[in-house]
Amino acid sequence: MIRPLTEAEYAAWLADVVPGYAGDKVAAGQWREDEALEKSRQEYEALLPQGRDTPDNHLYSIDAADGRHVGVLWLLVKQRGAERIVHVYDLMVWPAHQRQGHAERAMRAAEDEVRRLGLAGIALHVFGHNKAARALYDKLGYEPTNLNLYKPVPPKP
Repeated sequence: MIRPLTEAEYAAWLADVVPGYAGDKVAAGQWREDEALEKSRQEYEALLPQGRDTPDNHLYSIDAADGRHVGVLWLLVKQRGAERIVHVYDLMVWPAHQRQGHAERAMRAAEDEVRRLGLAGIALHVFGHNKAARALYDKLGYEPTNLNLYKPVPPKP
């Protein structure tokens, strides 16, 4: 179901994920559109300075039952209080393969990786506007640990 990402798969994923993350940050109101792509590039360069070989980062191909590469799962080993955990930095299933159970199977495989690595759990962030991801994580038993809320206040007429 998941296996280490090849260099070619890594390059293709990076070409997709950088603009996608920029768009999510714009949609969340965190970045301006004119600066988002460059900021996204900078964040990925800082997070993965050695590419797929950056220590404590585990980048996996999500494969369909027939072996086709249908997405990417990125886990980062982190400290959370007294425990070592993984943080899901990205879970991406290509649009043509969405809604077929690949993301759910990848997250269940991530649980096996956490056990294999001797870690305590899995943390993740999900953008508020990503209702499909929020529904998946709820189904899998994830519970909120922090909530950021926002309410726009228009000027009085």
